[in-house]
Amino acid sequence: MTIRFFDPLGRGFRRMKKALFQPFDIRKWFVVGFTAFLAGLTDCHGGSGNGGGRSRMGRHDLEDLLYFPREAAAWLSDNPGWFMLIVFGLFVLLIIVIVLTWLSSRGKFMFLDNVVHDRAQVAAPWYEFKSEGNSLFLWAITVGFVVIAGIIAYLVFAYTLLVGVYEISWDPSALIGPAILLVFGLVLIIVIANFVDLMLVDFVVPLMYRSRIGVLAGWKAFLPIFGSQIIYFVGYGLFYMVLSILIVIGIILGVLLTCCLGLIPLIIPYINAVLLLPVSYALRAFSVEFLEQFGPECKVFPTAVGGDLAGVESTP
Repeated sequence: MTIRFFDPLGRGFRRMKKALFQPFDIRKWFVVGFTAFLAGLTDCHGGSGNGGGRSRMGRHDLEDLLYFPREAAAWLSDNPGWFMLIVFGLFVLLIIVIVLTWLSSRGKFMFLDNVVHDRAQVAAPWYEFKSEGNSLFLWAITVGFVVIAGIIAYLVFAYTLLVGVYEISWDPSALIGPAILLVFGLVLIIVIANFVDLMLVDFVVPLMYRSRIGVLAGWKAFLPIFGSQIIYFVGYGLFYMVLSILIVIGIILGVLLTCCLGLIPLIIPYINAVLLLPVSYALRAFSVEFLEQFGPECKVFPTAVGGDLAGVESTP
């Protein structure tokens, strides 16, 4: 069994080209774009900023930073009104996140269904994959809370450790080594969590869709494949990361070439999903094409008469 990366990407691109441009149908773009919008509601896109502060931090500045959480907690205890307002805001935010996660879980199957069968439907897949979508939603909420709780616990541990190290020596340079290790640990946690989510969305969800099973059964079907071919899935994660970087660079260049006018429609969520539909469509098709290389039990796309991929010319 030969596992490739560029071949399934090419087939995914051809599926996108056929579905969205042969012929071009604006109604189809808006309908499929809506399902892509729902599917991506809870996707996170990281960004980077630059620090405008001073290049050196004095001891007084460091102590202000280290003891800020304690001072903030003391201030909140002295201002219960603000504390209740913050708690209420967090509660509202939690409700919004839960609703968006539910919509996104259902949307992932709607978008996948449209890509697999080259159609533009909203209502039919919304109801047809209700059970699978709800199963994915429960997984996403449960694992999401576990990951967030773990990150918060890690940050509390890191904060306590750094304060303890500083109060032993009162030397800012003593924090450099522990801080680097703690940041590396946090980055590692985030990378692992994102990799697991990538495996879920790109491979477990198609297996759930194919066999009409819940998320636990989907993981049960995927993990033996993952375990026997782990190097290829790690490679997929790296390949996907490179693709994402290239896509972001392309979008930035497009915005710059339009004198930043192209940024205006991109900041409107639904319009953003419609404009970038070729990208999300090709990536969704690519993940399924990649998965299908691991055997007939991973077959998701329908097969046309003669054995060729339905709707896509075969590649020698």
